Amino acid sequence: MLHIDTVNQYYGGSHILRNVSLSLEKGQVLTLLGRNGVGKTTLLKAIMGLIGIRSGSISFDGQRIDKMRPDTRARLGIGYVPQGREIFPRLTVEENLRMGLAYKPGAATVSEELFELFPVLKQMLHRRGGDLSGGQQQQLAIARALAAGPGLLILDEPTEGIQPSIIKDIERVIRMLAQRGDMAILLVEQYYDFAKALADTYCVMSRGEVIKAGKGADMDADGVRDLIAV
Repeated sequence: MLHIDTVNQYYGGSHILRNVSLSLEKGQVLTLLGRNGVGKTTLLKAIMGLIGIRSGSISFDGQRIDKMRPDTRARLGIGYVPQGREIFPRLTVEENLRMGLAYKPGAATVSEELFELFPVLKQMLHRRGGDLSGGQQQQLAIARALAAGPGLLILDEPTEGIQPSIIKDIERVIRMLAQRGDMAILLVEQYYDFAKALADTYCVMSRGEVIKAGKGADMDADGVRDLIAV
């Protein structure tokens, strides 16, 4: 579903991504781990086309996308939940969800499945996004990314600043989405236990490089926790 091959990216003279390669299949969760500042978010922005790459390639569903505009990539079926959520605080929950359908033709409607995944959103449909708690905003951001039915869901640190009860809800939803088998999920996360609970496969980055990769079930044996410890 997603294939990244020897991607390099620079900010000015600084080499940020160094020959990064990874692959992700439908029905799988790949967790990308690493300390702050190692290039994880930069990689996600490169996948979405928010920044360019110097060399290498990025393919989605068998099609090369690294020269495409961000909106074209989204139309192909890539949903992105950025770090910090970035919902529209002055729009209602319903309006935020409809933004996820903005490129769909005709009068596309918000799927009831989103409210089955996140029941709290239905209760707060007409409340402004900025009035929601941090955890509720994160659920809204994920639901907005899911609204158009993506084949790849990219999540950038969804547990950041979230209370434990909602972390459990988000974990349940991610697991459910992966088990359906029609979506690939790329999860950037620093919370080790959350990442380990969901990972089919993992990659660890350091200084812009993938320094370790393997099966999620092997994360403890591979010493991943020590690699990402501050």
